[in-house]
Amino acid sequence: MTYAFAGALTGLVRGRFGRHGFRPAPGRHRLQLPPALRTERAYDAVGIAERHGPGVMALLPRAGCVLAGAGHWWWIVPPQSDVGVSWPAPAVYAVGAMVTGPPGRRTGPAGAEEPGVVHWPGDEEPYTHPLLLHIAVCAAAGVSPAWPCDERLPRS
Repeated sequence: MTYAFAGALTGLVRGRFGRHGFRPAPGRHRLQLPPALRTERAYDAVGIAERHGPGVMALLPRAGCVLAGAGHWWWIVPPQSDVGVSWPAPAVYAVGAMVTGPPGRRTGPAGAEEPGVVHWPGDEEPYTHPLLLHIAVCAAAGVSPAWPCDERLPRS
């Protein structure tokens, strides 16, 4: 099986394709980027308990948009940032940035609830680099990063 096909298959299984008309399950909502950072590009999110958020943030050389809501800090990452990465147990990976719990604590336009912004990226790029975030989350969790082995690599 080629890696391109495997990636597409992963997307199908996780429901990444054909989201038109998608309705979240009760009690779930999508983390919304602030209006100035909104983009047509897709995104996922990585969450960690609010008490660990400042520690993870301090370990990152650059962070994208970070939102806070329902007791978690959420880093916006590119889609499929969970492929080939084992996020440690304290982290929550949210495909499509769909999270469980009540929306955040700030009221946005038209009375819609939005998460609070913890960090605004200086370059207005909403994504945090997922591998650097993975290393920071692992450090905060006190575990070593786990990387998958590629059996196709030549052995020395």
